[in-house]
Amino acid sequence: MSVDWGEVYRVTYQDLVRFLYRKVWDAERAQDLAQESFVRALDHTPDNPRAFLFTVASNLARDEARTGLRRRQHLTLLRDDADLAPSRPPAPDHAIEDAERRAAVRRALDALGERDREALLLWDAGLDYEEIARHVGIAVGSVGTTLARARRRLVEAHAALEGSHVARG
Repeated sequence: MSVDWGEVYRVTYQDLVRFLYRKVWDAERAQDLAQESFVRALDHTPDNPRAFLFTVASNLARDEARTGLRRRQHLTLLRDDADLAPSRPPAPDHAIEDAERRAAVRRALDALGERDREALLLWDAGLDYEEIARHVGIAVGSVGTTLARARRRLVEAHAALEGSHVARG
């Protein structure tokens, strides 16, 4: 079975970059890793090319994190903010609020366990439950529960961090 990598690229690239951006927190590096993921995938003919690419990308990002080449800088779970090249800059009064909100979400996401964080990021990148299950290493029937618990933990972590931030401020 042949894979139409051009079509896979067209429909997957932006989701893959967004996924990687939220792992390495650097837009240029996310794009580089996405390209590297495709280069590595070209030698394979997986049954599910999209899931295969996310696995390759996740491994590349994990390798990068292990070597300490990049520090995480930005994260957002809001699709509107996921656009890596906004068409116009935010108003100055909103820029500070947006930066604070992104920093708070990043801290809350960092407080999650690896499996919860990975499941949320994969879901947000548009992978289906079967792909998430395979990538995270859980049963397909557990994905919904895992995501629900991860969302709850994210909200709790965010609230706790915001509470401590307000207490310090």
